[in-house]
Amino acid sequence: MKLAVVGATGLVGGEILKVLAERNFKFDELLLVASERSAGKKMTFNGQEYTVISMADAVNQKPDIAIFSAGGGTSLEWAPKFAEVGTIVVDNSSAWRMDPSKKLVVPEINAKSLRIDDRIIANPNCSTIQMVLVLAPLHAKYQIKRVVVSTYQSVTGTGKAAVDQMMDERAGIDGPKVYPHKIDLNVLPHIDVFMDNGYTKEEMKMVNETKKILGDDSVKVTATTVRIPTMGGHSESVNIEFAKEFDLEEVKQILANTPGVVLQDDPKNNVYPMPLTAHGKDEVFVGRIRRDETQERSINMWIVADNLRKGAATNAVQIAEYLVEHSLV
Repeated sequence: MKLAVVGATGLVGGEILKVLAERNFKFDELLLVASERSAGKKMTFNGQEYTVISMADAVNQKPDIAIFSAGGGTSLEWAPKFAEVGTIVVDNSSAWRMDPSKKLVVPEINAKSLRIDDRIIANPNCSTIQMVLVLAPLHAKYQIKRVVVSTYQSVTGTGKAAVDQMMDERAGIDGPKVYPHKIDLNVLPHIDVFMDNGYTKEEMKMVNETKKILGDDSVKVTATTVRIPTMGGHSESVNIEFAKEFDLEEVKQILANTPGVVLQDDPKNNVYPMPLTAHGKDEVFVGRIRRDETQERSINMWIVADNLRKGAATNAVQIAEYLVEHSLV
């Protein structure tokens, strides 16, 4: 097993390496890959030193699996080149998610759709992953008609430069900016670029990716995505309307028994999901579950997950694990 991590020097790349180590992913050879300017750098993984190599060098070495976290443009250019030499690419960017010929995979939901000839597999958007992991079992039971979601997303979702901006602002340092406004002590209702319909790309990702993962275009989704000055994870306020009536306790039991989901729903004792307690965890946490008293067959809940873990690195590594376990590589 020859494994490549593409974008190894980035924030998500570092998290992928951490997850690989924690989950004891078995490989015979590890290639740490980054841009030309990072080639030659030294990195340590599990006590062993590695030299970062370029994309071209990595393609020439024909890895069995390449986990990509290097941006959409890089993926569009290089993923097909890896695929041509027989590599299976698990891509973290938005480049391939809505390509009808590519699978968009959350392993707990739809890994069974993967086949031996899937050479490029898309990892969903971080905000989508944590939401659909909760939606999927409820959709199977009660049939979801409509979802209204507002997100509260960590600066880590933008990358290291965003974390640096927030910490500079907190320290009173006038440093480089990646956001159009100050982020510390502020809230930005602006993630990715605005589109002609008034929504951002991030919001439309949640709309379109949810339908694709659930395999149901009839599910209506509307989203408002917001950046907040936190680290540790993304939070979501989610309102769901079902076609069928539901029992509140049954909903909680379904979620408590869903792989990858942890129920934290004891508000009387101040138990509910938070980025601070989700940080570094692989699970998706759900709580504040309550009936929407203004709308029939509707429910409100609060969903939190570490966006660098299940929202990116962990999900990608889980896909790689599934490929190995089911002899698809």
